Amino acid sequence: MARLTGKAAVITGGASGIGEATVRLFVAEGARVLIADILDQEAAALAKELGEGVLFQHTDVSREADVKAAIDRAAAEFGRLDCTFNNAGFGRPAPPIEDIPIEEFESHMAVLLRGVFLGIKHSARVMRPQGSGSIINTASIAGLHTGYGSILYSTAKAGVIHMSRCAAVELGESGVRVNSICPGGIVTPIFGKAFGMLHAQALNTAEAVRKEFQELQPIRRAGAGADIAHAALWLAGDESAFVNGHTLVVDGGVTCGLSYSASMALFGKLAAAMGIGQQPSK
Repeated sequence: MARLTGKAAVITGGASGIGEATVRLFVAEGARVLIADILDQEAAALAKELGEGVLFQHTDVSREADVKAAIDRAAAEFGRLDCTFNNAGFGRPAPPIEDIPIEEFESHMAVLLRGVFLGIKHSARVMRPQGSGSIINTASIAGLHTGYGSILYSTAKAGVIHMSRCAAVELGESGVRVNSICPGGIVTPIFGKAFGMLHAQALNTAEAVRKEFQELQPIRRAGAGADIAHAALWLAGDESAFVNGHTLVVDGGVTCGLSYSASMALFGKLAAAMGIGQQPSK
């Protein structure tokens, strides 16, 4: 039997990247899914491709009315809500902190932090009376360690991690679990979009950076949307029924430190610079 048979889910940012991979996997595992996204054309095409049991709702996660409408529609049409994956987001470079406009700060927090809060809030409204549900929030290794994102992105993702834990404590008593996923170097169109590219251009850019990403972590390949989708599948299903308030890192080991080969190469360079292991000159 498919692992999500009979379950209903809302996936924000479900039209591309991690979200799209998760939509496809959840549907393959038997779930009914509402795709909540601002990419109308891509989301509508995906819903049509996947067929019956997949809906699309235009949703700007920074707007409470949009998030409420998406959750309410899923609950009404599916008859229940078993999982919300608060995944919508963006990433873009930021200038030095003294040059960051307040508008840039506010736009990051509106989507990356407020959007998750709204998803939790309105999912809880439906899930509490059910006495069950799994809320999954996309955070980032940038929320755990410095050096993996801008100050704005990293701060917002750190907030997502702690918000998830706080919500887990509050909602756990009602049978609703809340967990977060921290992706590492996952190749998606988000990188091209960070530089203002259109969706199709961003897809090409994602392929272009794949080789760079595969050098980052001990597992010698770039991360893929499917890697995060499978983590979300586990958190959405019954196999993780006793997992609550957890931060699941899916990063190929990059936050453990340099890969073995990279560290050995570095030690070799340091040794050479210090003259260690070299024959004395005559």
